[in-house]
Amino acid sequence: MTNTPTTYRTGVWLVGARGSVATTAIMGAAGVRDRITPTTGCVTESPDFAAATLPAFGDLVFGGHDIAETSLPKRAEQLAHAGVVPRQLPDLVHTDLTAADAEIRPGTPAIEADRSQRETAAILTEDLRSFRERHDLARVVVINVSSTEPRPEPRDEHAELAALERALDNTTLRGQSVLPPSSLYAYAALQAGCSYVDFTPSLGARLPALDELARKQRLPYAGSDGKTGETLVKSALLPMFASRRLDVLAWSGTNLLGGGDGENLADPTTVTSKTTSKQRAIGESLGYPVDGNVHIDYVPELGEWKTAWDHILFEGFLGARMSLQFTWQGCDSSLAAPLILDLARLLARAHETGHAGPLEKLAFFFKDPLGVDEHRLIPQYEMLRDFAGSLGRTQ
Repeated sequence: MTNTPTTYRTGVWLVGARGSVATTAIMGAAGVRDRITPTTGCVTESPDFAAATLPAFGDLVFGGHDIAETSLPKRAEQLAHAGVVPRQLPDLVHTDLTAADAEIRPGTPAIEADRSQRETAAILTEDLRSFRERHDLARVVVINVSSTEPRPEPRDEHAELAALERALDNTTLRGQSVLPPSSLYAYAALQAGCSYVDFTPSLGARLPALDELARKQRLPYAGSDGKTGETLVKSALLPMFASRRLDVLAWSGTNLLGGGDGENLADPTTVTSKTTSKQRAIGESLGYPVDGNVHIDYVPELGEWKTAWDHILFEGFLGARMSLQFTWQGCDSSLAAPLILDLARLLARAHETGHAGPLEKLAFFFKDPLGVDEHRLIPQYEMLRDFAGSLGRTQ
C-alpha cells in the first residue's frame, strides 16, 4: 500500500547540514529511493524491522541549520572526489541536493549577534515550524551532526524548565550562554514540536529541564554520540571477554582522524567529551575498572578517513598474560549516514505512536546511550528489534 503524504511525509532537519555526514545521508536517501544505491548499512532495512511501519526513504524531506557556506552540491562533489560516494552519484541526485540546500538556514552562532538566547531560540524554532508547514510534513526529526562542543559546567537553570526559561528571558544574560549550542538546538526543536537526536557527544537534551520539556510536549529524544567504528567493535568484543571469564587488565586505543571532525577534536577542551563516551562501555560492560585510555590525533592528510588501533591486555588461566590487537580503518561519513536515516525513521514513528522522553531502547546506535548501562552489542540489538516490533503493533 502506498504511504499517504499526510501521514508519512517526514522532515529530517540536520544541525550541521552541510557537513560530510549530512551530505552523505541526503545523497543516500535519494539514491535508495531511486534504487540506484543499495541499503547497505541501514539497520532498519533488515527483515527484523519490516513490521515497524517506518516512513519510506522517499517520504523524507531534508533541511537544516549550518554556518558553513559550501553548498550541498559542491560538498557532494568533494565527497565523490575523496572516494566516499560513487563519482556519478552527486549528478544523479543533484535535484535533491539543491532542494535540501535551499532549506538550510543560518545556525548558531551566526544568528546570535546582539541577541539573547531566547531570541536566538525563537528564530531556530520558527525555522522548524516554517519548514514543517511549507512542506506539509506530518512531523520533523531534528538530528545534531555538527562538531563536538566542550561540555559546559552545570548551571542551576539546567535543573528545571521554569528556571531555564526565566534565565533565557533575562536580558541581563545577553551575550552569555545559559545553554550550549547543542542544548539550544534541542530546546528549539522541542518547542517546535520536533523530536531530537544528538549524534554527537555534546550535551544536547541531557538536561533535566529539557527532559521536562520533552515530556510536556510529548516528544521522544535519543542520543548520544553515534557508534560507528572503534566503539562498535568494543561493544562486540567486550561480551566475549566477560562470558569467557578472561580478565581484561588494560584496554588502550589510538584514533587517527582527518577532516573537520579530526580538526575539531584536536582542541583539548572539546576532545574530552568524545574520549569519555568512547571509554564508558568498557567499565560498564565488564563490571570493574580497566587501565588504559583513548587518544585522538588529528592527521589532516587522512581527509574523510579514520584509523583506530586498540591494544587489549588480558589474563587467562593460572595468570597467563595475553593480548589482542585490532585495527579499524573506515570512512566515518559512510558509517554514520545510514544510521542517521535509521534514527530519523525510528524517531518519526516513535513520535507518531505517542512515545515521549528518552528512547533507551535505541542504545544500539550510541556510544553513550541515554538512560541505560547496557553496552553489549547483541543485547542492544535485541532491545532495538523488540522496540521496532512494538512500533508496528501500536495503533
